[in-house]
Amino acid sequence: MIKISLILGTILVWLAIILGAFGAHFLKTILDTNQLASIETGIRYQLIQGIAIVVLSLNSDKFKFPLKKILNSMISGLCLFSFSIYLLVFFNKIGLHIPILGLLTPIGGAILIGSWIYLTICLLRKS
Repeated sequence: MIKISLILGTILVWLAIILGAFGAHFLKTILDTNQLASIETGIRYQLIQGIAIVVLSLNSDKFKFPLKKILNSMISGLCLFSFSIYLLVFFNKIGLHIPILGLLTPIGGAILIGSWIYLTICLLRKS
């Protein structure tokens, strides 16, 4: 499972880089300032969190607690958070309004926060 987290982490990073380049060169011509800022927020969180997933996965042998659960939470929370932002912006741009997507963003954020809190608790218990 750690290998899957490592692979998913690297995919999330390169997707964030591609989306960032796409945003810088193409999206700024079709999105308004608020929409572009939302996309940039999703990309920033995706990039930082993806790097964290890669680093944790590469160092998994140093942890004696359920890192797999933490990584799964980080990946699922990030996907809910960032990808719901991307979908919200693009669907709104084409005139589709899907209210449930607006609920997924804070749920994903809460899962991300929870995964980091759980990681901190596990680190404090093992030190």
